[in-house]
Amino acid sequence: MHGSAATLIRWSSGPLTLVMLGLALQAVLVAPVRAEDQPLAQTRKAIFGAGCFWGVEKFFRKIPGVVETRVGYAGGTVDNPTYQQVCTGRTGHVEVVEVAYDPSKVGYRTLLATFFEWHDPTTPDQQGPDIGPQYRSVIFTTDAEQETAAHEAIETLGKSGLYEDPIVTEVLPAPRFWPAEDYHQRYLEKNPLGYCSHRRRTDKVGGMLGLQS
Repeated sequence: MHGSAATLIRWSSGPLTLVMLGLALQAVLVAPVRAEDQPLAQTRKAIFGAGCFWGVEKFFRKIPGVVETRVGYAGGTVDNPTYQQVCTGRTGHVEVVEVAYDPSKVGYRTLLATFFEWHDPTTPDQQGPDIGPQYRSVIFTTDAEQETAAHEAIETLGKSGLYEDPIVTEVLPAPRFWPAEDYHQRYLEKNPLGYCSHRRRTDKVGGMLGLQS
């Protein structure tokens, strides 16, 4: 029982107090549920490496149905690596974005289309001026459905003639995700003029993957 109602009971058992108790209980029962008290929708996660994670996070956050994003590191040999360690290129990690999304509002293929449209999947260990294994193109899959969709997308795009060079994007089971330091999270929201080498390279991927525009 809520504290206010319990206090009323302790005060008295007279008719007036019983009326007050009834009003208090009614107020509790009809009180609106705040948004922050609502249970979270069922979400799934996807992890992508497509170059500097500042820009990658920015374009994924714009997708309707994406609930949350975190930038971090995955695929390396050092536990809980720092940005400085990953930048050496010797830990094996990739700069990645973990995307939490509501599958009732956005499908995984839409995330794949965004991934391919906003980076170059044909350059090994490089995105624009950012060079090193930490910038390689990779899709870390969390289940068999994502793995199949990723391979199908690569096969379709590889045959499309959209790219002059072969697609080098890796498809691997998702390893442990290590969140990056706080100052990296939503970096370009905090620093609108901050560094970003990403640009939309094509708007044709969605159609090639069978998505309606």
